[in-house]
Amino acid sequence: MHDTTTSLLIELGAVILALGILGRIAGRFGFSPIPLYLLAGLAFGRGGLLPLDASESFVATGAELGVILLLLLLGLEYSAPELVTSLKTQYPSGAVDFALNALPGAAAALLLGWGPVAAVALAGVTWVSSSGVIAKVLGDLGRLGNRETPVILGVLVIEDLAMALYLPILTALLAGMSLAGGSIALVVSLGTVGAVLYVALRHGRLISRAVSSDVPEMLLLVVLGLTLVVAGLAQQLQVSAAVGAFLVGIALSGEVAEGARNLLTPLRDLFAAVFFVFFGLSTDPAAIPPVLLTALLLAAITACTKVGTGWYAARRAGVKPAGRWRAGGALVARGEFSIVIAGLAVGTEPRVGPLATAYVLILVIVGPLAARWTEPIVRRTRLGLRKTPPPPSGPPPAGLAEVPTATSG
Repeated sequence: MHDTTTSLLIELGAVILALGILGRIAGRFGFSPIPLYLLAGLAFGRGGLLPLDASESFVATGAELGVILLLLLLGLEYSAPELVTSLKTQYPSGAVDFALNALPGAAAALLLGWGPVAAVALAGVTWVSSSGVIAKVLGDLGRLGNRETPVILGVLVIEDLAMALYLPILTALLAGMSLAGGSIALVVSLGTVGAVLYVALRHGRLISRAVSSDVPEMLLLVVLGLTLVVAGLAQQLQVSAAVGAFLVGIALSGEVAEGARNLLTPLRDLFAAVFFVFFGLSTDPAAIPPVLLTALLLAAITACTKVGTGWYAARRAGVKPAGRWRAGGALVARGEFSIVIAGLAVGTEPRVGPLATAYVLILVIVGPLAARWTEPIVRRTRLGLRKTPPPPSGPPPAGLAEVPTATSG
């Protein structure tokens, strides 16, 4: 027992210390530390250079907390009325998002001969952006107050809420469930999301008043406990725990939201880093090479379609061109939902797992880079085109050289 505890402490200490060093390296060079966290997870996971044993279960639990805290802090940035307004204005963008990003995944599965159920699963993998990664990237880049950020969040919220419909349908298909059984699961999910939204809209002030405390310790305990309870209940009802945490965040407002943000931000940063490491830990590096080419092709296509989605959504909201490109680049990353979907589908179509893992690893590394560099690259390319003089269309008309100018002679 003593030896196990000692090993756990040493491994956890080494992981957290390594994360701190990697974060400082990323900060020194001015980019997001997420790709370095993922690569560290690959190095410490099964099949990696130095596999972790004692701390694996702790890291798994910490990863779940990381996603929940990321979405809670994201929800605290916006009120319930702002969320409803976003949903009302962004639903056409949600439809475009589904068409541009789900269909390539479905088509790939069908072309590979994996069948319709695998097509539904892979469509979900390529459709949904990573709310956790994007929330972290927007914070790292200081863009939470940007004009395009509500547009990005609107698309993410529609995707997350759509998962409340999609996951029960996928589960029913994978289990060979009857139409009646699938319909019951769908109704329960819709009812859960609707009930939480209603409480957040109608009684958000009462919730904030009940949670409020002048003692930071009490506020931290109550907000964190409430979030975990709601997230757990949401997951029990086949709704994403991340959606539950997000809805708790929007239910809190005013000084309570500000105080909770200040108290929970260090915890979020710690457990978010653990989440990204766990994602790498759960991947066997040996499973990636056989599907790497297919994953790269699918990632290239759907990175472009996500940029198009963000550009379209921001344009509808009246955001200027620079903000449109920033919105598109920010949406590229895939992550936690894609892995959840792949995990559900592995029993029916085992080949979905490695492909989804390689695909997500590519885009979760490319995503932070796209968020940072899409708009500057487009801007510099346009400036370069503007500075290039147009080629002459032909020889000048005869006698043009002899026409005197107003300043001549």
